[in-house]
Amino acid sequence: MSVRNLEYLMQPRSVVVVGASARPHSVGATVLANVLQAGFTGQVMAVNPKYTELSGCPVVHRVRQLPAVPDLAVICTPPHTVAQLVSELGHLGCRAAVVITGGMSAAHKAAMLAAAKPHLLRILGPNGVGLLVPGIGLNASFAHVPALPGKLAFVSQSGALVTGVLDWAHSRGIGFSRFISLGDSSDVDFGDVLDYLAADRDTQAILMYMEDARAARKFMSAARAAARSKPVLVVKAGRFAEGAKAANSHTGALAGSDAVYDAAFRRAGMLRVLTTEELFDAVETLSSARPLSGERLAILTNGGGPGVLATDALIGSGGALATLSQATLSRLDAVLPASWVRANPVDIIGDAPGGRYSEALSALLQDGGVDAVLVMHAPTAIVPAVEVAQAVADAARGAERNILACWLGGDRMVAARQVLDQAGIATYATPEDAVNGFMQMVNYRRAQQALLEVPAACSGECRIDRMRARTVIEDALLRGASMLSEPEAKEVLACYGVPVVETAIADRVEAAVMLADRMGYPVALKILSPDISHKSDVGGVVLDLGTAAEVRAAALAMRSRLHAMLPDAHVRGFTVQAMARRPGAVELIAGASADPVFGPVILFGQGGIAVETIGDRALALPPLNLALARDLIGRTRVARLLAGYRGRPAVDVDSVATVLVRLSALLADLPEVLELDINPLLADEHGVLALDARMRVAPAATRGAQRFAIRPYPEELEEAVQWEGATLVLRPIRPEDAPQHAAFFAALSPEDVRFRMFSAMHGVSPAQLARWTQIDYDREMAFIATRQGAAGPETLGVARAVADPDNESAEFAVVVRSDLKGRGLGTMLMNKLLGYCRARGTQQLAGEALPDNERMLQLARKLGFSVAAAPPHGTVALRLVLAEGAGEPDGRAE
Repeated sequence: MSVRNLEYLMQPRSVVVVGASARPHSVGATVLANVLQAGFTGQVMAVNPKYTELSGCPVVHRVRQLPAVPDLAVICTPPHTVAQLVSELGHLGCRAAVVITGGMSAAHKAAMLAAAKPHLLRILGPNGVGLLVPGIGLNASFAHVPALPGKLAFVSQSGALVTGVLDWAHSRGIGFSRFISLGDSSDVDFGDVLDYLAADRDTQAILMYMEDARAARKFMSAARAAARSKPVLVVKAGRFAEGAKAANSHTGALAGSDAVYDAAFRRAGMLRVLTTEELFDAVETLSSARPLSGERLAILTNGGGPGVLATDALIGSGGALATLSQATLSRLDAVLPASWVRANPVDIIGDAPGGRYSEALSALLQDGGVDAVLVMHAPTAIVPAVEVAQAVADAARGAERNILACWLGGDRMVAARQVLDQAGIATYATPEDAVNGFMQMVNYRRAQQALLEVPAACSGECRIDRMRARTVIEDALLRGASMLSEPEAKEVLACYGVPVVETAIADRVEAAVMLADRMGYPVALKILSPDISHKSDVGGVVLDLGTAAEVRAAALAMRSRLHAMLPDAHVRGFTVQAMARRPGAVELIAGASADPVFGPVILFGQGGIAVETIGDRALALPPLNLALARDLIGRTRVARLLAGYRGRPAVDVDSVATVLVRLSALLADLPEVLELDINPLLADEHGVLALDARMRVAPAATRGAQRFAIRPYPEELEEAVQWEGATLVLRPIRPEDAPQHAAFFAALSPEDVRFRMFSAMHGVSPAQLARWTQIDYDREMAFIATRQGAAGPETLGVARAVADPDNESAEFAVVVRSDLKGRGLGTMLMNKLLGYCRARGTQQLAGEALPDNERMLQLARKLGFSVAAAPPHGTVALRLVLAEGAGEPDGRAE
């Protein structure tokens, strides 16, 4: 369940307080007082067997005695009463309830949900503070202060934080469209609320306080959809609370839960901040900001010290200082004292009047290499701060770039800051705060760009041998192993196209010598034991053995040393591998681990035996494509080494990224894999080579892709079909299809573009292209008909369906390349789409067409759609029922 009936919760026209009371300071008394005093203009009712009237509000003894069906019920009664009350409210026709009640056991909650389910009654809570909708005067909570009306939605799992933030925001005049306390999230959760707020016209930005996420795939789908439409900012508690975790791999030890949340927020396009104050600072910054065209900041100051502090904060945060052009330096020479340092930060000297500020700012705003300007002022007795602020405000009027301000000082700067605020310039008290505001813009820009980046196809064809990989894992599980041997792990990796060094197993010392003789010297020798995960910790690795005698001696010493250190360890023998000669190669780690909330997560960083100590790693949620893999690589410190240094050539980063993409495919195919490491993964200008690998496995309860928080590409839906004597492939669209999809759109006639878009369009923007090709397979589907043309793959047509969050109704569209119309492609694509929607349980398919789009109307009638005029839009409504009992979506009777 998702947004179904949430309108009754978020926009009620009548409210009943069940458990209203006259007892001072009780929850029931506080909630009723808040509802009555907040200015709600709808009908207010109350239920309590002890009263007939409270504060002028009529009270009935039982729910069934209510004079009208309430849109929203607020329940403030003991735990054992809640389920029965929910049942009675549902039978009456109520469709939403805020359950304030705390202390409900698991059995109480289960009974409550069971009572609500037959009536599709939505429940917020239990154990929450409640709900505030200031725009309609609704305060259905026991908060001690009301919320001011505004355009921000705040959603919190912490009741204590709700009241604290309300108080803090009220004192600063910050208003809200919705203020939602989720409580225990037994029904309505983050995913539901995000889906509703994403489409809420009263909400410009969504702010979240999160302690944990549940239903990861639902959460990620909702978060990705919401972040595409408006800023979504989150404070996540528990950054340092996950504690130490025992693991059989480096990845398992490094992939702490908070880092996984970071990866999830990043993948969804959300902006994470560390404190609630930063949360509101970020909103203030983003609400006044124009879209950044780049990330280069110019700093304008009347004092060298503040300029240095701002520069340090910028570089320390990963920001970029703008390099001023010669033309800009010349303009500044003409208006600044001869002693200025001719560099960024631009120090215009402490006695700078307002005119000097405005002339310098104008020069910086004309520089194409400057994306934003931070203007700072340290107070002096020479020039009034208000005069300088007014000059900056005047110079900023009509500017296309973002301008931030920092007026240092205390109470005497209030008037100057007000001048800047009125001019729409975000103003901060310290250089560090100002730079943090700029970096919030930068990070939001990066998050949005990541959502729109078009990936390239993986270089080189890779034939995946899934059957062989499964056989290796099944054989290990049959003998009761939870860790694959090193050769087995490498064999599985090789099945997925990961280059591995030749490795063989010897069950005894002389067999190891014979293998070394066959491979050729030098070789590496490693102990083989299921009881030892990190072999180097017990002296179980010896490198560069050049003769048979050295191999024999190393094996005997290794076995003796292990027996002394771990006498109970089972030794299966040794592994022998050829020494890989890759001088100058960088040691990396690539791996995967299973997070209890978000499922598989992929890790990348600097490798080697000190990998935990170095701690240079980044995480990403699969599925990955090349763009996402490169982003993962770029978030590590070792990425700088991969670019080459001191005459060393740059590493073939594409080959590293390809390994990460193939690990993503492995995790989707093989649900038995719980953890894996490739460490070290050698990388140089020639490619990559896996020297060591470990893999933990267990019998699987689900398919691999079902573990993912983001549904991967559904390869099983691909289908080869015959069309006019040629073989086409009908398959889901992929992000990598963007170039051929742009060519497909360019091949449409102006009339077909008008039929599809309902207006004329000249070309397609990168954002539109990303939206069409980077779809959420959990909520939408686009099937394309594709064939191999002379210049590469080409798209011939597409049929698309976007379902509502409840999968009740899906909006569809279909378009075929203009030169191929009337030849059956549209019917073929629509039949594919209809079969998919029926199998998925979608109840109905709906769409619109222009009245003169005769081919579309003819196709719709042929497929059984009802066709009816839709006068308000001047279009024709198309509708096809896919499931028995499907009708118009439930809504309020007007």
